Amino acid sequence: MDFSWTTEQIKLRKKIIQFVKQELSANILELDRQEVFNLEGWQKCSEFGFLGLPIPKQYGGSEADILTTICALEALGYASQDNGLIFALNAHLWACEIPLLTFGSEEQKQKYLPKLCQGEFIGGHAITEPEAGSDVYSLKTTAEKRGEKYVLNGTKSFVSNGTIADLYIVFANVDPSQGKKGITAFIIEKYFPGLQVKRQVSKMGLRTAMTGELSFENCEVDLKNRLGKEGSGVAIFTHSMEWERGFILASAIGTMERILNQCIQYARKRQQFGQSIGKFQLVSSKIAEMKVRLETARMLLYKVGWLKKVGKFAVMEAAMTKLYISESWVQTCLDAIQIHGGSGYLTEVELERELRDALGSRIYSGTSEIQRLIISQMMGL
Repeated sequence: MDFSWTTEQIKLRKKIIQFVKQELSANILELDRQEVFNLEGWQKCSEFGFLGLPIPKQYGGSEADILTTICALEALGYASQDNGLIFALNAHLWACEIPLLTFGSEEQKQKYLPKLCQGEFIGGHAITEPEAGSDVYSLKTTAEKRGEKYVLNGTKSFVSNGTIADLYIVFANVDPSQGKKGITAFIIEKYFPGLQVKRQVSKMGLRTAMTGELSFENCEVDLKNRLGKEGSGVAIFTHSMEWERGFILASAIGTMERILNQCIQYARKRQQFGQSIGKFQLVSSKIAEMKVRLETARMLLYKVGWLKKVGKFAVMEAAMTKLYISESWVQTCLDAIQIHGGSGYLTEVELERELRDALGSRIYSGTSEIQRLIISQMMGL
């Protein structure tokens, strides 16, 4: 395994950092306070090519290999502080585009992927329900087949991009008596009659990412908008989660590196007791641990990328990556606040927002506890 970046990938990283400095300059503090999605930033990311990174060119994407995609997302996290925008972009990529690319019919891919890659459509993913969180396959939303249509009824919660999406991948049960064997996926556009965005959910962090609740009341969906076969929902969700858990936190690697560099600069500059605080072991040891976590997380991420590039199964490795990066991101933010002392607690320094944003990563795409369960089960326990 060779994890060194190519000359082209290094150039891409530099290009992305320059792009963010020039184009993604919105006031994140204000967007966070008001819980506003940076639509202008999203459109600029679309123009740059982020929205279609791993998608083949025939469907409007950039056809970047997975390691190049990781490189790009890592650079985005390093340069941009809008974690909500980055989260929305990742949800769009891994939970909407990848399922469509992998399981969609040719007609579905031709119809939807170009719009998603070019930013005409924002993608969402709807499987979680009020009573189906970690136990996701206990969902209650039903899809009754009536002739050439399915009629969906139910409620979805914690829908990523829920209030701004144009297209949702929705999971419902066509035969509740079959349990999870009846779960089926559907492609649903926002204007379909019977679909209603109930409300936007206010959150502790990732406040610039729009999370919502959806209601389906006799929502009619044509047979041609079923994704995959009836009863294949579990396979589609499992496959999507392998990709999502493996790569949704690629940007967090860049964010952790940025925070580490910020702490190093502060520890060199800040003077106490006649010397820089970086000379004190209790400060320098925190910075050393931040570096170890960063490099360990990076290697886990790159390994999953390599496994998927060569077409290998990576369920356990994806769970390990999601678990370790999320926990490391949170701890890095806590250490950064502690190193900065009283100023680290201030909103204007922006570390408290980094922590609020990081905490969500321990929950979405499967909690840390679920990742530990997956890992142990994959080892035969």
